[in-house]
Amino acid sequence: MICVLCGGVGAARMLTGLVQVTDPSSIVAVVNTGDDTELHGLSISPDLDTITYTLAGAVNLETGWGLAGESWQAMSALERLGGAERTWFRLGDRDLGTHLYRTGRLREGATLSEVTAELAAAFGLAVRLLPMSDDPVRTVLRTAGGGELCFQEYFVKHRHAVAVEAVRFEGAEASRPAPGVLEAIEQATVVVLAPSNPVVSIGPVLAVPGVEEALAARRPDVVGVSPIVGGAALKGPADRLLVELGGEASAAGVARVLSGVLGTLVIDEVDRHLAGEVEAAGVRAVVADTVMSTPARARRLAEAVLAAPAGAGEG
Repeated sequence: MICVLCGGVGAARMLTGLVQVTDPSSIVAVVNTGDDTELHGLSISPDLDTITYTLAGAVNLETGWGLAGESWQAMSALERLGGAERTWFRLGDRDLGTHLYRTGRLREGATLSEVTAELAAAFGLAVRLLPMSDDPVRTVLRTAGGGELCFQEYFVKHRHAVAVEAVRFEGAEASRPAPGVLEAIEQATVVVLAPSNPVVSIGPVLAVPGVEEALAARRPDVVGVSPIVGGAALKGPADRLLVELGGEASAAGVARVLSGVLGTLVIDEVDRHLAGEVEAAGVRAVVADTVMSTPARARRLAEAVLAAPAGAGEG
């Protein structure tokens, strides 16, 4: 069994590679829910949905999120009624069905884990998806101006163009890992940290009590993929956040942030010269092509990831 700790788009692509080289039913994806939000009375789980849509072959390939063939009639109507301030977070008409279902089931008393499993089954997924917690944990960013923004305000409304001084995970201390999360980490042959933002995608998962400790106990079998290639993030603000929070926008900087749980870090060919710095952080470095621009490249990266840690293999 393989356990994968996930953010959104990068993790979704990593999973598309893994399902090509191992039995999808042997993969457990533990997904960040720190990005979750409530808008228009709806419970929205962006990372869970991105992974679900991608594995189902239904994702919008141009954006990497949302559903293919989407329409926007509901957002257009809402904008006419309330202006652009109410539609900064775009929800497509087809995508709304997912959020309506999730919201209704949660209000009926179902847990997020239960709803996630139901949605995964409805989309025909064999991979087991688990939210990191059934309890609400929210990523909050303190900006250079002293104000605080929830993740979606920072990422979407402000297009992650504001400087950040600190990040906290509201509700994390009182949260518990969702059922099956710790067992997946403890029992996996390989634990993979997908190429996701180490601060706001992997960070919330590690903030759930018990998760970081479980990973540290499996450290030789934990392999990550750097989301920083050639000093820049392939997508999103990971590079800027690392620097703004006192780190370095490099594969070595990622290794330093995650050194407590990582046994191995897969870095891109262009960062081969940083292998020594990664290993100086106490993390073994493996060099591979990490840019998953095609299904074939995602497959090759998945093969490299599974072969990276000592004793790793399909399970």
